[in-house]
Amino acid sequence: MKKLYILAAAAIAVAACGQKPSDLKERVESYAVVEVSSPLYDALSENDKKIVSLFRQAGEIMDGLFWKQTFGDKAEMEALTDKYEKAYAMINYGPWDHLDNNAPFIEGYGEKPLGCQYYPQDMTVAEFEEFNDPDKLSLYTVIRRDENGALKTVWYRDEYKEELEKVCALLEEAAALTTNEGMRTYLTERVKAFRTDDYLASDMAWMDMKDCNMDLVIGPIENYDDHLFEAKAAYECFILLKDETRSANLAKYVALLPTLQTMLPCAPEYKTFVPGTSSDLNVYDAIYYAGDCNAGSKTIAINLPNDERVHAAKGARRLQLYNSMMAKFDKIMAPIGEVLMVPEQLQYLSADAFFWNVTFHEVAHGLGVKQTVNGKGTVDQAMGDQKTSWEEAKADILGLFMVSKLIDMGEITDITKEESLATFIAGIVRSVRFGFASSHGKANMMCYNYMEDHGAFTRNEEGKWVIDFEKAAAAVDSWASLILETQATGNFEFAQQYAAENASIREALAADIEKVNGAGIPRDIVFDFVW
Repeated sequence: MKKLYILAAAAIAVAACGQKPSDLKERVESYAVVEVSSPLYDALSENDKKIVSLFRQAGEIMDGLFWKQTFGDKAEMEALTDKYEKAYAMINYGPWDHLDNNAPFIEGYGEKPLGCQYYPQDMTVAEFEEFNDPDKLSLYTVIRRDENGALKTVWYRDEYKEELEKVCALLEEAAALTTNEGMRTYLTERVKAFRTDDYLASDMAWMDMKDCNMDLVIGPIENYDDHLFEAKAAYECFILLKDETRSANLAKYVALLPTLQTMLPCAPEYKTFVPGTSSDLNVYDAIYYAGDCNAGSKTIAINLPNDERVHAAKGARRLQLYNSMMAKFDKIMAPIGEVLMVPEQLQYLSADAFFWNVTFHEVAHGLGVKQTVNGKGTVDQAMGDQKTSWEEAKADILGLFMVSKLIDMGEITDITKEESLATFIAGIVRSVRFGFASSHGKANMMCYNYMEDHGAFTRNEEGKWVIDFEKAAAAVDSWASLILETQATGNFEFAQQYAAENASIREALAADIEKVNGAGIPRDIVFDFVW
């Protein structure tokens, strides 16, 4: 099998048919095609390859379920006769552009419904608020209408029963084949979860799966697709192969989490949570994506489970997707730096720094506080619809903070703080090109604007960035402090106002993005799974 590589600046291969205006053609071609396999796949036993094949079949069903959730009938998009419309619809799982704030790109389709297909299209917010059902905000229910037109909740296990039973059969077959006890337990519990919509036991089992050479992340997991209430989980699947060597190098950092928590740049009462140390931090090659994680921009790191009960008992697992990460750096990050940064600071743009920054972004989700300090309940409850964007901003900036501290402590020795800071700032532009409609996009913009407002970088007479590393380090500390205080006090009103004023693309950045786009740099990658 071939190692992962990128077809430089390639267009997606699509069936030859009618032409589309150049704008949509350019959008399709703005995704660099990545042909995906891994040398780790070649090293698997024949039995393990059979298991991975079963995982892929289950993942393909997850993909179909996500189509139902986010758009509806995939066949409607497959029937498109224009090659660029069809190609771009396949990338975006529908006629709305993930990298253009979900703007429609096919004539006849209006704005994407905020609630996708998780709620009736004619449901009003007032109607939902008056609907008295304790399960209406469950991650694992959809809202439908009964025979009288009234709202009702339907559990995922019933709404998607036919597909989920096929997934369960595939995972049961894989559980019978595996020789790894942890994997068998996880798959068995995940099957139960699909049939009950209770994922706690399977999440706990996944946390205990420490010694397997492969991994499967599958199910309804993230709630980013629901822009109405951020209440409904979207189906997705990753198939991962563990890089044992790189993973071993990261193992020591988990034990440092409680120490790093005490070092956070905020008042003591805002860092009382004690992170679990049974968390793991490992590196994988990703050989398959499906569903939510494959829509639009591609995930390069995973931090799961999301259940705070699991965090308190066992911590979390952070999975770094090395091949996807390096693909994005080589084809997107490095060229962005060459366009935007002064030549003498390009030396600070580093693939290793990109790896460390992304790694500790995921670690940072486990730091800070989970409960407010003033009786407003959990941070998530108090922050309302601001919870996800502020959590992602926290992870961005605390990840950078931790990398700097670990460099000071002599724990990270292959990069400098200047490399970490410069790569982070350039990385925000990479992410901002995904749009700012999502929670991640809003977080990116708040981080970028805060850094610029506090002098982390300026532009010279040619419009090139000049980073002031001393001011950048100070901005990291002050921005982290503000985020942690906002979360710990559950200050929703401030969070909402701050985001309204700062989670947007300003004129100077818009000009920078135009430069990057004009240079023909891909916005993201799209996968061709060749194994």
